[in-house]
Amino acid sequence: MRSVGRLLRYAWASPATAVGLLFSIVAIVAGAKPRRVDGVLEVGGGRLRGLMAALPCFARFAAITFGHVIIGLDHSLLTRVRAHELVHVRQYERWGVLFFPLYVLSSLVQLLCGRDPYRDNAFEREAYGQSRAHTDA
Repeated sequence: MRSVGRLLRYAWASPATAVGLLFSIVAIVAGAKPRRVDGVLEVGGGRLRGLMAALPCFARFAAITFGHVIIGLDHSLLTRVRAHELVHVRQYERWGVLFFPLYVLSSLVQLLCGRDPYRDNAFEREAYGQSRAHTDA
C-alpha cells in the first residue's frame, strides 16, 4: 500500500517534474551533474553560477525545485539547502501542478500587502519553518 501512495504522489507531481527535467537538460548541457538523492533528482554545478549571473535579479536563484527535481548552483549548496527543498517536493506532492499558480498568487498577495514576495510567501514560510525544525532536531 505504501508503494501505491508513493506512485500516486509521483504521478500527481509529474507535470512539475517534467518542467524540472526540461530545465535539467539545460543545466546538464551547461556542465551540471545529476544525482539521485532522497528520491529526487538533484542537478548542480557546471556553469550554472555564471548562467545565473546573466539572468535579471528577479529570476536568479541558488536552488529551485520543480516536482521531484531540484536544481542548484552546486552540489555543496544542494547539501546545505536539501531539507528546505525537500519541503517544496512535499508541497508539489500535495498540490500537484496547482503549486505553480498558488505559489505565484501567494507572492502576489504578499507584494500587494507591502511584504516580501519571497520571504513572506506561505510556501517559503512553511519550507523555512520545517527545514529549521529538521536541522534543530
